[in-house]
Amino acid sequence: MSSPSSQPTSPLRARITKASYPIVARLHTMPKLTLPGITLVLALLGVFAPAVAGVPALILLALLLAWLGFLSWPLVSTGQRAVRVFSVLVIILFAVSRIANG
Repeated sequence: MSSPSSQPTSPLRARITKASYPIVARLHTMPKLTLPGITLVLALLGVFAPAVAGVPALILLALLLAWLGFLSWPLVSTGQRAVRVFSVLVIILFAVSRIANG
């Protein structure tokens, strides 16, 4: 397996990584439990709040995890990539089921 630095970087990945840097840097300066706390709050809202508030929380959670997964993609193994994709898909499917069930 080649190292991440030897892999070519697409212009899209470079732009997203550059645009994400200030947000990631800000998150890095916050207390360590900030990101897990945000994730937990969005997940709890998504599960227990009425659909009108729960579905947007689930969508935000899926977007957050997809963004973090995208940023870490070159650095993680195939198994870790699969877990990231699976997590986002489960959240999206749960949001769809919340919409379908009202």
